Amino acid sequence: MKIIEPQKEIPVIAETDVLIVGGGPAGLTAAIASGRLGAKTMIVERYGCLGGMLTQAGVESFAWYRHEGTVDCEGIGREYEVRAQEAGFARQEPQSKSLAIDTEGFKVIADRMIAEANVTPLYHSWVVEVLKEGNTIYGVIVESKSGRGAILAKRIVDCTGDADVAALAGAPFNQRSTDKLMGVTVMFHCAGIDVQRFNKFVSEDLKPTYADWGKNWTIQTTGKEDDMFSPYMEEIFTKAQEEGVIPGDASAIAGTWSTFSEAGEAHQLNMVYSFGYDCTNAWDLTKAEIEGRQQALWAIDALKHYVPGFEKAKLRNFGMTLGTRESRLIVGETHIDDEHVLNQGRCDDSIGIFPEFIDGSGYLILPTTGRYFQIPYGCLVPQQVENLLVAGRSISGGVVAHTSMRNMMCCAVTGEGAGTAAAESLKQGVNARDVDMTLLQGTLVKQGVRIH
Repeated sequence: MKIIEPQKEIPVIAETDVLIVGGGPAGLTAAIASGRLGAKTMIVERYGCLGGMLTQAGVESFAWYRHEGTVDCEGIGREYEVRAQEAGFARQEPQSKSLAIDTEGFKVIADRMIAEANVTPLYHSWVVEVLKEGNTIYGVIVESKSGRGAILAKRIVDCTGDADVAALAGAPFNQRSTDKLMGVTVMFHCAGIDVQRFNKFVSEDLKPTYADWGKNWTIQTTGKEDDMFSPYMEEIFTKAQEEGVIPGDASAIAGTWSTFSEAGEAHQLNMVYSFGYDCTNAWDLTKAEIEGRQQALWAIDALKHYVPGFEKAKLRNFGMTLGTRESRLIVGETHIDDEHVLNQGRCDDSIGIFPEFIDGSGYLILPTTGRYFQIPYGCLVPQQVENLLVAGRSISGGVVAHTSMRNMMCCAVTGEGAGTAAAESLKQGVNARDVDMTLLQGTLVKQGVRIH
């Protein structure tokens, strides 16, 4: 059964040069990049804060791939750690040479940075339709507590993570079947931890390494990762199931911890993993949230029973939304195949670099040897739609390539490239796909981006 919605007039609530849809690492960075170049820029976000998985799911380990020997990206993404540290919202990340960013404090950092870049934010608003003339997109329709409204824009950057705008605009995309998609996670935090006792247990008894990741599922590494420290636990959850502390069907409970506060709070407990859910399906998202919260409580029960220092642990909070990893991937002018990220791919239209950090779909490779790949502009440019760019985890790439490009810092790299390209194309007076690469790359370099 279907219902026909009556036709009605929709007010234009804003007009802008560059519109960023989605305020995660890609969208936030795209907005700052565009705004700093003087383009009139607006960002629309469905929640009440920017930061995406960092602030909304609680993933504080923004750059946990960084080690001795890493050749890292530069640009705005690196500024986030610096700004957080300056404001007292950062701690040393436990498994890398990077900083964990306080997920609550960063909400304020993000607000400040877009204000400094003269970007106009609109929170609590969801894009529900696009406005097109032929194959050219010129605006979107948003839904919010204020009702429906149209936002007109000369350039639009889709940073939704799920390529929502691109899909609405009719751009082609790929999406693996639900049974093959990477899992989703309800992140949780605990209070009441005896941190000193827990650290003693980890160093003297647990002694976890990345080799432990391969006990319940197959992980392909280069071998150099296997003996490196990883804050990972799995066997205690298996024991909890065997001894009836948690149900025997409590599948895929295992994972990592991150930092602890002085008050004994455990941040970013990434210990539940739910399979078979489609991030673009609201029914699936609903079921996954409910399942994940129950899994988290079972995980806490196991930790209390078997892990010294967690005896008095209590749930502090869940992430405000589900941690998602994979959904739609656009069909771009360029497709990044898996070999590109596995073998230091190079390209003439590079808009940034990212270390050889691959995490997911059966791979774990850490960038400890200086290897990196270049990111082509063409993978941000969807086919069949003009003046739309896509940044973040839904850019055009293969399965293994996606497991690298989905990481938050890489999303920031593609976001900076897209935001800069949107502003630069307006300056050049050309469609987004026709931007002069020499001029775009020159602008990126002036902004502190490493492209080679």
